[in-house]
Amino acid sequence: MQPEKQPKKQRVNGIGGFFFRAADPAALGRWYAEHLGVDEPPESYEQTSWWQQAGATVFAPMSDGAEHVSGPGWTVNFRVDDLAAMVAQLRDAGITVSVDEEEYPNGRFADLRDPEGNGIQLWQPAGADTRGPAPGVAG
Repeated sequence: MQPEKQPKKQRVNGIGGFFFRAADPAALGRWYAEHLGVDEPPESYEQTSWWQQAGATVFAPMSDGAEHVSGPGWTVNFRVDDLAAMVAQLRDAGITVSVDEEEYPNGRFADLRDPEGNGIQLWQPAGADTRGPAPGVAG
């Protein structure tokens, strides 16, 4: 007698949206588009949404008071190709950015806040996270 074959367990394949409250959603959407290159939400179903490059994503619930979470309860981490260039661009626009001087095995980081005080972390990946998904995991 053959053991019953278990159906393949389904997995989500990425983050399809990040929704948060804002005092002025239109102005904040423009700020993210202008300074970070995150397209504003489409105005109709015929327009496409912002597409991000494939790459590593960390999904990590954190305890209250965790240093990685600042602001009103969340911090969004954006991958960047060139942290130094992105930091220079933001600073040239008058945005305060704090660069972590330590280079970690998984890359370099910088922190800033959007105009409403929400935490943003920029990450230039290194190490294992630049090699693609683990074998057998859809990328």
